[in-house]
Amino acid sequence: MEVRIASHCAYRLQYHVVWVCKYRRRILKPGVCKYLEKVLTGLLRQMPGVEIETIGFDEDHLHMVMIIPPKYSISDVMGKLKGQSSSRMRKKFKWLSKVYWLENVTWSPGYFVSSVGVDEETIKRYVEYQGRQDSGQHREVL
Repeated sequence: MEVRIASHCAYRLQYHVVWVCKYRRRILKPGVCKYLEKVLTGLLRQMPGVEIETIGFDEDHLHMVMIIPPKYSISDVMGKLKGQSSSRMRKKFKWLSKVYWLENVTWSPGYFVSSVGVDEETIKRYVEYQGRQDSGQHREVL
């Protein structure tokens, strides 16, 4: 379990994210996937602390495990990544305009996100340990 340190907090925020191609079109071919990984890595430079730990592709959707610091909202990160990656993909791969001839899109409008974390038992043990660790530190002197 890796805990990240920021100026005013310590955090461990991992998310499982899924994006689906609009109309479930099977556009994520190997060349597109390779390009998309490069594009996403470049876009992350604009958001310090946001990382993609793992990315996996199927032909009509992708999965990512991401770290998103608490200073960013998940929806803002997703909006920026999806919007800019779609635009760059359409410029690089002109054939996408034939697949999505009526709209200037690549991704379905929504996304799936789920937190990835330690199990409930680990959290309970941590909280109980903290209670024992802190007990007795603050005592009133009578």
